[in-house]
Amino acid sequence: MSQANGCNATDINGQKSIGRKLTEPFANIGRAVINGIDTLGSATIFLFLALWKTFSARQLSKVIHQIYYIGARSTAIIMLISLFTGMVLGLQSYHALVTFGAQGAVGTLVSLSLIRELGPVLTAIMITARAGSAITAEIGIQRISEQIDALSTMR
Repeated sequence: MSQANGCNATDINGQKSIGRKLTEPFANIGRAVINGIDTLGSATIFLFLALWKTFSARQLSKVIHQIYYIGARSTAIIMLISLFTGMVLGLQSYHALVTFGAQGAVGTLVSLSLIRELGPVLTAIMITARAGSAITAEIGIQRISEQIDALSTMR
């Protein structure tokens, strides 16, 4: 039997108490979430320290502005492309899996393939395309307003 004050989580036979068995999955989920948040926080602190030590204060503000401009403002287009890619992948894989009677695995297939394989590639392509087109447009505007010609004459 377990102790009356509830301090011992096992009974005499060494088995876990019923309350411990019920709460253990939730404790595991909570532990995983806390570890993930801790890792994200550590990575964020590392990023800011690396930027702080690498650049001066003036350059650091420009770098943070470019991170926001290139990275954070690209999330809408990345989510849209991922949505349509997931829908097409789900539709195509459903027709292939119906043949084997495994249509219940469509969700797992789509989520794993998008998160592990296609997601990083699509994100990199979309950020590169969006940033490249924005920088090209900015250089084009500078060419039209003759800012680049003024810089070349100053040399």
